Amino acid sequence: MLVALFACLVVWKTWKIQMVEGEHWKKVARENTIKPMKVKATRGNIYADDGSLLATSLPFYRVAIDPTVASDTLFDNNIDSLCYLLEKAFPARSYNEYKVMIKNARNKKGKVRYLSLVRSPINYQMRKTMSTWPIVRNGSKKGGIIFEKLDKRYRPFSQLAFRTIGFVNEEFQGAGLEYSFNSQLAGRDGQAIFTRIAGAWKPLHDESEIQPEQGYDIQTTINVNLQDVAESSLKKHLEMHRADFGCVVLMEVATGEIKAISNLSLNKDSSYSENYNYAVASLTEPGSTMKLASMIALFEESQELELEQKIDAGNGRFNFYDRVMTDSKPEGLGVITVKEAFAKSSNIAVSKMVVNKFKTQPQKFVEYLQQMHLNRPLGFQMVGEAYPYVKNPKDSTWSGVTLPWMSIGYELKLSPLHILSLYNAVANNGKMIKPIIVRNTNRADKILENYQTTVLEEQICSEKTLEKVKKMLESVVEEGTAKNIKNDNYKIAGKTGTAQKIKNGLYTHNYYTSFVGYFPADKPKYSCIVVIDSPKGFKTYGSDVSAPVFKEIADKIYALDVEMHKSLKKEKLAIKIPVPIPSLKPGYAEDMKLLCNKLGISNHSSDPENVTDEWVDAQTEQNSVRWNNKPVREGVVPNLQGMNIKDALYILENMGLRVSVEGHGRVISQSVPAGSRAIRGNGIKLVLN
Repeated sequence: MLVALFACLVVWKTWKIQMVEGEHWKKVARENTIKPMKVKATRGNIYADDGSLLATSLPFYRVAIDPTVASDTLFDNNIDSLCYLLEKAFPARSYNEYKVMIKNARNKKGKVRYLSLVRSPINYQMRKTMSTWPIVRNGSKKGGIIFEKLDKRYRPFSQLAFRTIGFVNEEFQGAGLEYSFNSQLAGRDGQAIFTRIAGAWKPLHDESEIQPEQGYDIQTTINVNLQDVAESSLKKHLEMHRADFGCVVLMEVATGEIKAISNLSLNKDSSYSENYNYAVASLTEPGSTMKLASMIALFEESQELELEQKIDAGNGRFNFYDRVMTDSKPEGLGVITVKEAFAKSSNIAVSKMVVNKFKTQPQKFVEYLQQMHLNRPLGFQMVGEAYPYVKNPKDSTWSGVTLPWMSIGYELKLSPLHILSLYNAVANNGKMIKPIIVRNTNRADKILENYQTTVLEEQICSEKTLEKVKKMLESVVEEGTAKNIKNDNYKIAGKTGTAQKIKNGLYTHNYYTSFVGYFPADKPKYSCIVVIDSPKGFKTYGSDVSAPVFKEIADKIYALDVEMHKSLKKEKLAIKIPVPIPSLKPGYAEDMKLLCNKLGISNHSSDPENVTDEWVDAQTEQNSVRWNNKPVREGVVPNLQGMNIKDALYILENMGLRVSVEGHGRVISQSVPAGSRAIRGNGIKLVLN
């Protein structure tokens, strides 16, 4: 009786599932095996100012197979050839291992519909190669092959401007340009129908239901060569002084375009890398670089104040209420001019002048700082800009010593980019402009948005004040704290800064050193700030630590920029002085010839009967250069020693090779020997120095 009753219940339940709940369970089954899913759009590219690629998305593919799709004839006739090719291309498994793996999956009669063939994603060139292989060439419907596309971000210049270019992770958090312009770069995802097979999802059709829309490209203002110069110089001096971190920002005076920005910090293994954007996001008491703003306020408030007016800096110590202010020169500077007070960076002289003028009206001093846009963000294009902190007399923390200490760069906090914008305004004849790092967003010929130079303050001060502070900034290098970077080729104007750092509310003997200014001083083209934090050793002042970095960068730019050079006098041109032939390395023939022609160096091919190849090596002969052909043959790895990274990347990437780079400068070694076969998709490592 119980058995019969149980049988009836089973029949009734089966009927209910099929007839009453059937449509519900069919819907559940469909939703669990077939569903629409996103198809990721290809991310836009990031370009340098000259069109050089800083970041791009390269297509990679996961390779799998549905072993049940191929017919018995197709499978039996081609499985051996397929496994042989798999072993040759992906030797992680042997021929026998591939064959056993695929056959076992096929013999399970549909239980395995998704079998991963390759452990790591392959690139586009490898996919093209595999598409010619047996079984694979029959496609997904007849051969069962599955190529799942995924994009990987690739940086041709490796770690160059790493933090500035930035990243976006899977949680849509990130930093730098990738994160700040994510909405433009990301594009619009498409949608396709996917089916679930053995725990994995694969497209049901080759075509998407909704096609993805590729992201926009962004063109930055970064110059690859100047970025390399800035990074190399900063890193060298950080290592020299064993500093905690440092940053450099190089800006074009007239446009506000940032041509280089580097942020390097010390790692646990004593190496340096870009981990945080100090230039934009960090707030620090700037120290003596703030004296420029104080002097502008003084000149604006006291039109009668002149550069040669005398001020008593005393014996190196001066009391403001219960606190003692000191100068870097222990015995003091005595009676000096206003110009000398700035050039020699006298804390006491500048503070005394500010207190004498603004003691009864400190709000007036703060208003001058506000007029210089120092109390507001710049509205920079990258996410994470720090909000400046400028104390106000109404604040509860304002005290009798706030005004003198604020005048020399304490009790307020600014980012390096903010300080640079002030100095750039002086170089730009008083006009303060917003720094920019992206010129436009575009796709092919279509411009989404152009970013123009924006004026923040039409005039930060009067022309009379501007004339005075320009002379003071030049005097710092000519006869003041930065005279160690004076040179005969061009003039630098700027200011050193050395600020004591605070720990647990007390000033320590760790220093925040900086130098900020512009060059050439008589016709400014670039402004630049260098910050080096907590240098170790006996050299801990901005003049010894940061100023030499500024000069090194400026010297290299001056050497590269022919237009910046002064014209030689005619009488000097009449005297023929033998000029040594510069050391020339292998490179692109047209560029090399142009360089020699610009420098007036005689140059010719070693074989006049034949047209010179695209790539050449140079051989010096007395006062001329002879070009030796450096043939680059298709499919053959050339000798790259001596080449710059730009040329080497161009050659290798056109051969389909994956390039990794270590170091800066020119190629000194390559992992794949010259003359080897260039196999598309293979890797090659270049070491630079």
